[in-house]
Amino acid sequence: MTKALIIGGGIAGAVTALALHRAGIGAEIHEAYPSGADDVGAFLLVFANGLEALRLVDARDAIEEQSFPAERVVFLGARGEPLGERAIAGTARDNGSGPRTLRRATLHRVLHAVAARRGIPVRHGKRLVGARTVHTAGGPRVIAAFADGSTAEGDLLIGADGLHSVTRTLVDPAAPRPRYTGQSTVCGYTRHPSSVPAPGTYTMIFGGRAFFGCTRAPDGEIWWFANVPGPAPDRAAPEAGRRERVAALFDADDAPAAALIRATPEDRITAFGAYDIPTTPVWHTDTAVIVGDAAHTAAPNAAQGASMAIEDGIVLAKCLRDRPDPPSAFAAYEALRRERVERLVAASGEMARLNASGGGPGKGPRRRTEGGDAGADDWLTGYRITW
Repeated sequence: MTKALIIGGGIAGAVTALALHRAGIGAEIHEAYPSGADDVGAFLLVFANGLEALRLVDARDAIEEQSFPAERVVFLGARGEPLGERAIAGTARDNGSGPRTLRRATLHRVLHAVAARRGIPVRHGKRLVGARTVHTAGGPRVIAAFADGSTAEGDLLIGADGLHSVTRTLVDPAAPRPRYTGQSTVCGYTRHPSSVPAPGTYTMIFGGRAFFGCTRAPDGEIWWFANVPGPAPDRAAPEAGRRERVAALFDADDAPAAALIRATPEDRITAFGAYDIPTTPVWHTDTAVIVGDAAHTAAPNAAQGASMAIEDGIVLAKCLRDRPDPPSAFAAYEALRRERVERLVAASGEMARLNASGGGPGKGPRRRTEGGDAGADDWLTGYRITW
């Protein structure tokens, strides 16, 4: 039986393991963190395309139980003036299921719980430092080396190790490095008694100096994010006074963003830099392949990172099931995925530039990706994988 070594236990790694399990292919996850997940303060959306992909590995119900939906998006200008309102892409299809909102750490925890129930092993504290291929009578084998001195052996290596992927550089030492977009995303949670946003709605505010979005959880808590210009935040040394600096970007606006930010406790605010890679020329060797952010890093503006990672894992598993050997499976996977994900990277990057310049919701690709109508979003949220 084929055995895959999956490097990284985040969304891409966990879903890839679940999909390989369904395909009858053995897998084990090697996660660098000693336990839990990174980005514990961030939240994300899983759109209809990601949800339908999760259904194929019997994980959709578990995710929906730990998340909440939104049906509409409302756009406001810096003066609080309405700029438009529309159904969120995908809401009209799939029995009215729009995107689901949940914390990244919750998604991580749920996927790992599903994997555990299916007997998929997860090895924590395994930070990849190298890999080599050895040729045996039974075919090529991959030996992965970890920072703690241990090794693991399998038939193939799948790099799901994210933005700063080690596997990416092992596949191609000349691989491009992630490019900082000049903006960071700041997330927070508050119980401010604002009437914005309405239940079931994302409110997006095009401020004079930064972009702000928020939604309301079922318990009444407001979950918000701001895309703000400036240097990349240092995750190891949180910025003193971040809340006030971010709130001040919205002080000149006649909109609720500044009040919501200042009402948020400092320990309920987190920030991370927005990066992208316009294209990654090499996705695989004969024995190793990359998925998710390791293969295609996009700015977060289109909110499709999780859904694209989910799609990747399932398409790769399907190719490994249906093709005679890993090299042909990897080539088929890349052929099926590259055009789609690079289109998303480009669209999300353009959205980031428009947000930074104060562009309105009807300009450029934003109409297609930030809550656009279902027809305009068919290429993105209407994508389905046939297992």
